[in-house]
Amino acid sequence: MEVEKNVKRLIETLKDDDELVQVQTTEMLEEIGEPAVDQLIDALDNEDKNVRKGSAKVLGLIGDSRSIEPLIETMKDDNKWVRRAASGALSNMGQSAVDPLINTLQDEDWRVRGGAAWALSNLKSTESIDPLINAMNDDSGFVRAGAVMALGNIGGEKAEQALKEALTDKSGYVRRVAQGFLDKD
Repeated sequence: MEVEKNVKRLIETLKDDDELVQVQTTEMLEEIGEPAVDQLIDALDNEDKNVRKGSAKVLGLIGDSRSIEPLIETMKDDNKWVRRAASGALSNMGQSAVDPLINTLQDEDWRVRGGAAWALSNLKSTESIDPLINAMNDDSGFVRAGAVMALGNIGGEKAEQALKEALTDKSGYVRRVAQGFLDKD
């Protein structure tokens, strides 16, 4: 019961606008670890954006797979920093997040699809290559750029071929990202 009270107080402290306070609070919540997960998941719906962002970040640091689906939902948040924190947290989840993120590449919201692609970029799972290649045909440049980044990070022959095809993308940013990876070889 004492741990739950401490977690609740720490989550409330995430509201503080002072970055140092947020960092220290995040570290304390990470140290508590698994006992804080349920309350952190609940805090993803908090009215305060700093609480949502900080909770997402801590869940990624803890890495408990129970938080994967709630973090995917959080990628629909109205605040871009909260969405980025959720995507970043998912990129720390390891193999257990790969299939849910691949499925999320089909979400109706381009921001969610893009967040999934960017998270897959850090996970570097070869099983995501084909879905990422498909994502390179997305209407959103953000999604296409995330897919190109992910394919570049994963590497391999199939990914390299897809990067070469991205050199003709209508987005200059997507082309530059693809070229950057191709120049590394």
